[in-house]
Amino acid sequence: MSAEFVINNKTYSTTKVSLFMANYGREMRMRVDLRKKGKMEKATEFAERIRKVQKEAGAALMRAQKEMKRQADRRRKEDEVWKVEDRMMLSTKDLVFRERPAKKLVDCYILLIR
Repeated sequence: MSAEFVINNKTYSTTKVSLFMANYGREMRMRVDLRKKGKMEKATEFAERIRKVQKEAGAALMRAQKEMKRQADRRRKEDEVWKVEDRMMLSTKDLVFRERPAKKLVDCYILLIR
């Protein structure tokens, strides 16, 4: 029970809310008091509060996704344009040759000329 409580009650840096808050719209309580006399909220207010929390969590996830994409795109290169007359080297690492049984006798790369 304690591990589940910790996981559900942890505030995540991406969404800025806990899993329990995102699912149920309120913070998780440790003890249950059935004799609690208090004001109960209406179902429409509860639904609106849940909708608001989930909308904020979704917006936080979108911001995190955009930031991750920006970081990943920093190291990406432009696509190279290949022509028909270009020469290419093919790695033989995953190729199977029947005429050469010993892998150490196969060249590492094969030059492809078209």
